[in-house]
Amino acid sequence: MQGRRSETIAPRGMVATSQPLAAQVGLDILKRGGHAVDAAIAVNAMLGLVEPMSCGPGGDLFAIVWDAKAERLYGLNGSGRAPRRMTRELFAARGPQRIPYRGPLSWTVPGCVDGWFALHGRFGRLPIEDLLAPTIDYANSGFPVSPVIGRMWAEAEERLRTDPGAAATFLVDGRAPRIGEVVRNPDLAGTLRAIADGGRDAFYRGPIADRIVSCAEAVGGLIAVEDLAAHASTWDDPISIRYRGVDVWELPPNGQGIAVLQMLGILEGFDLAGMDPTERLHLEIEAKKLAFEDRARYYADPAFVDVPVDGLISLRYAARRRKHISSSMAATRVQPGDPRLEAGDTVYLTVIDEDRGAASLIQSIYDDFGSGVVPPGTGFALQNRGSLFHLDPQHPNRLEPGKRPFHTIVPAFVTRDGRPLLSFGVMGGDMQPQGHVQVLVNHLDLEMDVQAAGDALRWRHVGSSSPTGGRMTDGGRVLLESGFPQATIDGLCALGHRVETRPYGRGFGGYQGIRIDEETGMLHGGTESRKDGCALGY
Repeated sequence: MQGRRSETIAPRGMVATSQPLAAQVGLDILKRGGHAVDAAIAVNAMLGLVEPMSCGPGGDLFAIVWDAKAERLYGLNGSGRAPRRMTRELFAARGPQRIPYRGPLSWTVPGCVDGWFALHGRFGRLPIEDLLAPTIDYANSGFPVSPVIGRMWAEAEERLRTDPGAAATFLVDGRAPRIGEVVRNPDLAGTLRAIADGGRDAFYRGPIADRIVSCAEAVGGLIAVEDLAAHASTWDDPISIRYRGVDVWELPPNGQGIAVLQMLGILEGFDLAGMDPTERLHLEIEAKKLAFEDRARYYADPAFVDVPVDGLISLRYAARRRKHISSSMAATRVQPGDPRLEAGDTVYLTVIDEDRGAASLIQSIYDDFGSGVVPPGTGFALQNRGSLFHLDPQHPNRLEPGKRPFHTIVPAFVTRDGRPLLSFGVMGGDMQPQGHVQVLVNHLDLEMDVQAAGDALRWRHVGSSSPTGGRMTDGGRVLLESGFPQATIDGLCALGHRVETRPYGRGFGGYQGIRIDEETGMLHGGTESRKDGCALGY
């Protein structure tokens, strides 16, 4: 199947991400001999400037890296933890039943910058200052706002006015910048210059830390000097499941990557390629419901609770869960399983270099412009990841000081016979596991190329039970991008699904992928038409 765009094909190196200037910055780093990780850091820094509602130094990151020399995968968890003063007792005393979605009480420690340095320390070839220099230059001289990003910026205009730091940083004469308008962010340039000169400690112990803490003291945030100084990323081995003859790799919790593996394990038992679209979509949606019930029940920080990862992704458990799917009726209420019976708004980018080192990296400040609070003088918004904790003291994802919250952002990787095949990801909160599965089914079952697999129309199921509270009792709703045949819509409705159609690209994620052709060695890149981005190679 041919997609809305052609694949990008190149022999030596490639970058795929959601904004063209950021992709170009990464390609320039590859041409200078940089490792895929070098280019990924440069791209991520640039995205924090040109797509500030989605990412930046105030957020977290996760990465899966293929080391071409060692011929193995590494996983990095660069997510931050709850401040030591962030307790359930504090919120009980203040009265809210849930942690506020925005504002300073939703802050956790930003892990992005430490993640950059952890990755660079293990894989980097070029100096960190060289990787940040292009963004520093663009931040000082200005960049033109691209179309999709411009529309997202305009939608956040009212929220940005509520915080003086956000208004000063991200509004132009009190309004969102227009598409094509040149925007500068000298405060972000200063932040990145301080990091380039002083390393990660400039952020966690130096002048940037001082600005974050001063802001917290002024607006009622909970982050203190000790919280920033104590932060460190962790290296976590990726985990996998076999699907259609390949190994699909995700990172373990506190993220939701294992939901992808659970869904694939369930779907492995069906001949999806031989089904009509209604049958196939029904099974995918029902598999999502089952996996997300377990997500709501079990996913949490494994440093604090026992998460039964091996049981959740086991084929035997998948076979048991598969039996709960009815071919003739959509489930309205689903219970989590018990795997212990067996044994117990975001940016994504991918880079593959000339040596076939690969980086699959995802970075986010969670919602548009995160918490909505910008520490004065920094040029970036702080994330609102703390809102993803549960306040129930019995829940595995319960709020505890020093704990990582349940996390939505997940990078992915695919290998065949121990060799790298596909580095990819899909942005968009709860859409990410659903998007991963749809891209893989399109690519592996339906034999679409790497571009068409992302461009194809998507579904999104909403209303599942959540790790932050809330239960599915009515089956939720199925959102379909406009363009699905009426026969498919009618077929899903006949099975009991509550179906709504939405405009193409509005809330259905943002995919990037690079595939290594196993016969020719060429790189095939795709970046979907729902975003501004592109795949660039040389």
